[in-house]
Amino acid sequence: MTNTVRTPAVAGMFYPGEANELRHTIREFLQKVEATSPVPKAIIAPHAGYVYSGPIAASVYARLKPARDTISKVVLLGPSHRVPLNGLAASGMHSFATPLGEIPVDRQALDEILTLPQVSVLEQAHANEHSLEVQLPFLQEVLGDFSVIPLVVGEATAEQVGEVLEKLWGGTETLIVISSDLSHYHDYQTAQKMDKLTSQAIENLRPEDIHYEQACGRNPVKGLLHVARTRGMQAKTVDLRNSGDTAGPKNQVVGYGAYVFS
Repeated sequence: MTNTVRTPAVAGMFYPGEANELRHTIREFLQKVEATSPVPKAIIAPHAGYVYSGPIAASVYARLKPARDTISKVVLLGPSHRVPLNGLAASGMHSFATPLGEIPVDRQALDEILTLPQVSVLEQAHANEHSLEVQLPFLQEVLGDFSVIPLVVGEATAEQVGEVLEKLWGGTETLIVISSDLSHYHDYQTAQKMDKLTSQAIENLRPEDIHYEQACGRNPVKGLLHVARTRGMQAKTVDLRNSGDTAGPKNQVVGYGAYVFS
């Protein structure tokens, strides 16, 4: 039988590759955040290297701590950066590993959505993709035992992504995580303006107002907004910064936002 563990592709690059250092790094980020209630049903978090986007991601992950023993299932969607694809790519692996250990994949849940025409198994889409991987150590730190339903999103409509989310929605035991950065490689002021507009679109649950240049994870984000609007949810911006605020120059920045849905 082939190895069915998806091993880390960006450990030691996007985040520390050694377990103790990784744990320490995440805890430092989380300690700087005041966790407030209620625990969100869904979050949007950035996926750059931790030195750039870690503090912004922590601002939303800290809010999950009170649900440490409640959340047992994480539906994790992020964009494909390396493999062009239509629809959503599932993985055939039985667990996803990070330096902090292995997370079991909820095979039963995946089997349920593989009946949808927009979902198929495509291992190449997962092999080197960082958008899902960088979220996993944060989840391992703030949650107890949980399984993950990892999906890489390619070209897909808000309705197609929304249909998958609805099928996996569950109750308080299920958390939805959408991985996305915001604008890419504009100067600081331009990025701030663009990212503010994107945040307004997210808060107003308007997927139609998010365009190609505004977010690399726009397709999974739009899918969540579509469902959130149908369900009458509320979205809130928790943090909005860019790489010029954290660890990079201001002439070419990447935007990062953290959002909660309840």
